Amino acid sequence: MIAYKLFRKRKDGTYGPLFINRKLKIKPDEWLQAESHPTKGFAVRPGWHCCAEPNAPHLSKKDRVWCVVKIDDYVEHQRPESQGGLWFTANNMKVLGEI
Repeated sequence: MIAYKLFRKRKDGTYGPLFINRKLKIKPDEWLQAESHPTKGFAVRPGWHCCAEPNAPHLSKKDRVWCVVKIDDYVEHQRPESQGGLWFTANNMKVLGEI
């Protein structure tokens, strides 16, 4: 399934997660399996967090980019429109490219 994910874009052009496991460098065109990294101050919600549309009004866009991703083995979550509406947590994800 096609979805959208907001990534932190580093000065060297690599992508990284916004909050959890921030040191991870995400490579496009590679299937990535979700891992669990409990982090103080955050609820434990394993999986790649993706959106049905490139829209997450509650998150800053500074130094971040939306990418098209392909996801597999996912669960749907209906979130408020102020948080982008339909979200997914996926066990597997592949970054296809920036929007």
